[in-house]
Amino acid sequence: MQRRSVKAARSIGTKCFFALTGAAALCIMTAATASAASIKGTVQFTGGAVPQKKLAVTVDQYVCGKEKEADLLILSPQGGIRNAVVWLESPAQGAKRENPAPVVQMDQKQCVFTPRVVVVPVGGTVEFLNSDHLLHNLHTVTKENPSVNRTQPRGRTIPVIFSKPEIIRVKCELHPWMLGWVVVTDHSFHAVTGVEGEFTLNNVPPGKYTLHVWQESLGTSAKEVTVSSEEVANVTVEMTRK
Repeated sequence: MQRRSVKAARSIGTKCFFALTGAAALCIMTAATASAASIKGTVQFTGGAVPQKKLAVTVDQYVCGKEKEADLLILSPQGGIRNAVVWLESPAQGAKRENPAPVVQMDQKQCVFTPRVVVVPVGGTVEFLNSDHLLHNLHTVTKENPSVNRTQPRGRTIPVIFSKPEIIRVKCELHPWMLGWVVVTDHSFHAVTGVEGEFTLNNVPPGKYTLHVWQESLGTSAKEVTVSSEEVANVTVEMTRK
């Protein structure tokens, strides 16, 4: 009887453990499960050195200063691209939407949007802040989501919920050099690259995916990646000027 029980248990992918007390035996069956893994990588620029452009500040210099970095393409010494957005083309099978939807913040400090790029899934909220001792204007340039165009004094928070996927330009009409971006995705498998161009997507179920990367001055690139159970998929995405 014990041999038949062991064979049956193995046929359905379970394990049996026997604790013998006289003629009695205890069989504990545990179902095998596949664990999620991670995608880790870097986004690299292949176009050589990039000269940095300065933008003249023409108003409110007592807060904003006299000039600002354009920051259209920020590279590490090794060519890693900062502030690129990475996401999977389609939600992973069985993936669940975050509940409640996430809230991220974009502040205005010394007349610069900080951080410059934020990303949220559909239904997520961006809280726009103003930490400067002056008046700003919040203007989201959209096609799929309702546009926002509001004055924003210091200390006022403007929360905006984005309901459709889109790459949204954010600007201030009172300080025309100011530029930020909100990237709205279909799901929560996304990331913004760090100072070395690095990123991580966690809890990705095994499978084959198309990884998309967007950067404001380089456009969009894509790369196929395969994720195996309980392993880290390493990937490097190269981008250059088009």
